[in-house]
Amino acid sequence: MNQNEHFVITINRQFGTGGHEVGAEIAKRLGVKLLDKQLLTAVAKELSADDTAIQRLQLRNPSWWDDFTQFYRHYMAENEYHISDRDSLSRQFFDAQAAIIRRIAEQESCVIIGRCAFDIFKDYKNALKIFIHSRMETRIRRIVQRYGVSESDAKLMIVDNDYTRELYTKTFTGSEWYDARNYDLCLDVGKFGVNGAVDYIMKLISDE
Repeated sequence: MNQNEHFVITINRQFGTGGHEVGAEIAKRLGVKLLDKQLLTAVAKELSADDTAIQRLQLRNPSWWDDFTQFYRHYMAENEYHISDRDSLSRQFFDAQAAIIRRIAEQESCVIIGRCAFDIFKDYKNALKIFIHSRMETRIRRIVQRYGVSESDAKLMIVDNDYTRELYTKTFTGSEWYDARNYDLCLDVGKFGVNGAVDYIMKLISDE
């Protein structure tokens, strides 16, 4: 990755790994823009969507995620994709996000959290694509500490979020979220800790 030119670092992560914190700290140290949930606001303007719909997305409203998960399960079970109004809106959001991400990356370097950015920039030469993972036990401990929930609830949160991310990725990109071939680096953050992971990645970048 050439830091003398516009570059992109994409961070995909399992839920409960601290991957967002890793990406945010990398962006801070490199002095570049961090792209994550604020993209939804830009998408709203792009699509002229109503504020209520966007707020539901930003808050990760359970009913919206339930609808989304049901759609994915139907898709996987039937192995057939029929366009409906809801499916079309979901595709619109995805395509609008991808267009905005590409537009920003053309203008400046950035770190992107999630959003299937590894696939959006799969042919981009000056990109570093990272997948952050960790053992289930490590993630459960982190979620319990972060949200004050029980271990059983923490595990349910992890399974639900990972499932949604995996199927979202498969549906909109055709790629497998867990396939290491999609990434330049797969890092077990449990072996490093968040700060250690950031230090490791920064050293990797500086050594290139």
